Amino acid sequence: MGSRKWWRRQERAVLPPERRLGKNAIISLNIHACFQFGSSMSGLFLNLYLWRLTQDLVINGLYNILVFGIAPAAFAAGGWLAKRKDRMVTYRLGILMNALFYLLVIVAQENVAEFFVLFALLNGIASGFYWVGYLVLQYDVSTETNRIRYLAINMIAFNAAGLAGPALAGFVIQSSEGLRGYIIIFSLAFVMFLIAATVSFRIPLQPARHRTFYLRLMGLLMSKHRRWRHGLYSFFIFGLFQGIMLFLPNILLFLTLGREDWVGYFGVFFSALIVATGYVLSRIAKKENARKYLLLSSTGITLGSSLLLIEVSLWSVVLFMMLFSVFNPLAMNTLTSYYYRLIGTLPLKGELRVESVIMRELFLNGGRIVSISILLLFAGNLQPAAIAIVLLVLAGMQFLLLRLVREELPVSQ
Repeated sequence: MGSRKWWRRQERAVLPPERRLGKNAIISLNIHACFQFGSSMSGLFLNLYLWRLTQDLVINGLYNILVFGIAPAAFAAGGWLAKRKDRMVTYRLGILMNALFYLLVIVAQENVAEFFVLFALLNGIASGFYWVGYLVLQYDVSTETNRIRYLAINMIAFNAAGLAGPALAGFVIQSSEGLRGYIIIFSLAFVMFLIAATVSFRIPLQPARHRTFYLRLMGLLMSKHRRWRHGLYSFFIFGLFQGIMLFLPNILLFLTLGREDWVGYFGVFFSALIVATGYVLSRIAKKENARKYLLLSSTGITLGSSLLLIEVSLWSVVLFMMLFSVFNPLAMNTLTSYYYRLIGTLPLKGELRVESVIMRELFLNGGRIVSISILLLFAGNLQPAAIAIVLLVLAGMQFLLLRLVREELPVSQ
C-alpha cells in the first residue's frame, strides 16, 4: 500500500495528468509481477527439466508446438467467456489453471515426460486464458496517451520480478539432490500463482456492454481493414523468431555451462538488461518512431544471431542473449502499442478488443509453431552450425516488420 502511494505521489509530481496511471493499472502491474515471479522460477526451468528427463530436443519441440497450437483455441474460449461475463473472470481462471498445472507437475514428477502431451495441452489452455484476460485488461486500464508508458513500466515490473526468480531457482536446483530441486521450485511457483489470483480480486468486474462475440466475422474484417491485417501479419513474423527463443537459449546455456544455477544467474543478468530497456522506453519512447524502433531491434537481433555462425560456445551464446535481451523488448513493446492503436480504429470503437487479441495470438502462435518446426527439421540434433543458420535466417526475416507497420493510422471508425 505504501509503495503505491509513493508511486502516485511521484507521478503527480513529474507527469501531466494524461500520462499518469490509474489505480487499476497499478494493481494490474502488481498482479503481473507476482505472476511473473512464479513463472520466472518455474517456466525458465520447465523446458530444461523436460530436456533433463528425456535428453531429446524433439520432445521439447513437440511440447512447445502443442502448447502454442492449443493456445489460440484457449484464447477463443477465454475471449467468449470474457465477452459473456468479464475479462477478469477469464484472467483469474488463467492464473488458477497455471497453479493447477504446476500442482500436477509436482504430483507427476518424473512422469511428466511420459505424459508430456497432456501437460502441454493443459499448459497451453492455462496460458491462453491468462493472456487473453491480461491483454484485454492492458487495453482497458491504459489510454492512448499513457499506453506506451504503461507497457514499458509493465516490462520493467515483469522482468524486475523475474530477476530474483531464476537465481533462486538455479541455486535451489543446484543445491538439491537429483531432480528434487525442480519440484521445490514448482511448489513455490504454485504458491505465487495463488497469491496473484487473490490480488486480482482487487480489480472489480466490468461486464461488457456488447456481449456479442464477433470472432466469426474477423475474416471479413481482415479483408476490409488492410492496416489491421498487416498488424496481424507483423505478429506472425515476430513469432517466427520468438518461438525458438522461448526454450532454446536455456538449453544452449546448460550445454555450454553444465550447471542449472549458472543458467539461473545468467537469466537474472538478461532480465536486468530487459528492465533497463523498459526504463529507457518508459522515458523516451514515442509512438511516432515505431518503424525506427523496429529497424533498430531487427538489426540488433540479426547481429546477435550472426555471432553464433563463428561458433556456438559460452561467449557467443551470452553475447547473443545480451543483444536479444536489449532489442527484443523494443520490438515487442512497439508492436503491442501499435496494435492497440489499431484496435481503436476498428468498428464499434474498442468493443472488438477481445476478438482482436484472439486474432493477434492466433498469428503470433502460428509464427512460433512454424519456427519450432523449422528448428526440429533442420537442427533437431542440436548441430551448432544448423542452429546458427536457422536463427540467422529467422532473425533476418524480422526486417519484414518494416513493411507492415506505419506510424500514421486512419481515424477511428
